[in-house]
Amino acid sequence: MTTTHTERLPLLTRRDRIIITITVIASMATGVLNFTHANAVLAFTISALALATLASLVGRSVEALGDRLGPNATGILQTALGNLPELFVILFALKAGLYGVVKATIVGSILSNALLVLGLAFVAGGIKHGRQRFAADDGRTLGLMFTLAVFILAVPSLTAAIHTPAQQHERAVSVVVSIVMLTLFALSLPATLGNRTPDSALQAGHSPSRATSPIVASPESAEAASAATAHGEWPLAMSIGMLAGAGIGAAFVSEWFVAALEPAMHAAGINEVFAGLVIVAIAGNAVENFVGIQLAAKNQMDYAVQVVLQSPVQIALTIAPIVCLAAVWLGQPGFDLVFSPLLLASMIMSALVAVLVTFDGESTWFEGAVLIALYVAIATSFWWG
Repeated sequence: MTTTHTERLPLLTRRDRIIITITVIASMATGVLNFTHANAVLAFTISALALATLASLVGRSVEALGDRLGPNATGILQTALGNLPELFVILFALKAGLYGVVKATIVGSILSNALLVLGLAFVAGGIKHGRQRFAADDGRTLGLMFTLAVFILAVPSLTAAIHTPAQQHERAVSVVVSIVMLTLFALSLPATLGNRTPDSALQAGHSPSRATSPIVASPESAEAASAATAHGEWPLAMSIGMLAGAGIGAAFVSEWFVAALEPAMHAAGINEVFAGLVIVAIAGNAVENFVGIQLAAKNQMDYAVQVVLQSPVQIALTIAPIVCLAAVWLGQPGFDLVFSPLLLASMIMSALVAVLVTFDGESTWFEGAVLIALYVAIATSFWWG
């Protein structure tokens, strides 16, 4: 789809300048606080801010790069690179042996998108536009894919919970499950790259086509998300440079973030599971997907649901298995994908709820409020460990 602008956008919009400025200042402050061994809670807070803005900058860079390469490429890039900051945090936490933080962050990223961000999107859109409608088939496809991805991810935990013979081989089961999930993701890419929606269909007012892969953003949703963020017209070289700079910055800030995590938890009295489930997950992943709330507020619910629900699917099918397989190279060969009963139950609940709220192709602000309430209730249950 070709977007026609009535006037040429500036190189950097006001929003671009604000995000870049905050990112640079927060990242530099994080480095200074880390090397001077300053107050742990302050260092952790500033590093969380830096991580959140870096995640946003990575997302904007990917969208700007996609504007130059085409909407199909944007969906692939968002899937492959959009979760970089969160992945870096998880890998550094894994290297430090913080298994509780790693597993809680994986589950927390799924919950924060499927419950918190989707709930906020429903509330933002519902208050402004009343009852909203989206493509029911697309919603059901995403909801079912999300549920299936969570069920596959739950297999190692179930073998341990019901004490099957496979319990003695939790690492091996986790590796096999990881390979299966990455294979599913890889199988979706060729068809997505070849999927093109004719401009004539869009101009005729037809509904946007369903993504060829429910795992990767459709060209239409990728383009809508790019328009919602309103970044400037970045040249190709600038887009690549911004993405590289944000990626490198995310790697450094993630390491400093993890270094400040344990001292901050002890100082503030926060346990590692709550920190991973709520703080790390929101800073590293959910903030970047707040574009879904903007799309809902603009009554673009087809795209909002796609953007928000594809993120937890991608986390389950890519981030979790990558972390599991990388554990050996990070000196943590004992890491597996066995989650505690409450983490497992929370993850499964979020998947089932996502299916229920998207099944009819309609949303209201009250449904959003219920999703947010469920997220708060689950998060509260982990406050004490």
